[in-house]
Amino acid sequence: QVQLVESGGGLVQPGGSLTLSCAASGSIFSVEYVAWHRQAPGKQRELVASQSGNGGGLVYYGDFVKGRFSINTDNAKNTVNLQMNNLEPEDTAVYYCNVNIRGSNFWGQGTQVTVSS
Repeated sequence: QVQLVESGGGLVQPGGSLTLSCAASGSIFSVEYVAWHRQAPGKQRELVASQSGNGGGLVYYGDFVKGRFSINTDNAKNTVNLQMNNLEPEDTAVYYCNVNIRGSNFWGQGTQVTVSS
């Protein structure tokens, strides 16, 4: 079993930055990909960023990211981070960490990000 715990969310002003962290524990091997998703009120969950393998693989970002976010993994600490810069009010959402291990998806409980002045 795999457990994922997100942290780092909060309230930030437009143009500000946040770093989300996802700490993974349990049977973490044969990782297919790691990813961050988000869900705003009244909207469907959408993919923010993903990286294949256990870090160092192919990276994908949603079109709305526009170079503002960066996903990275720290294998020594079993964490997946999402660095977010130049945040906009439209980035307000609950952000979820997702890890796929041999075809099985695992999710964290989510962390709230609110961008507001």
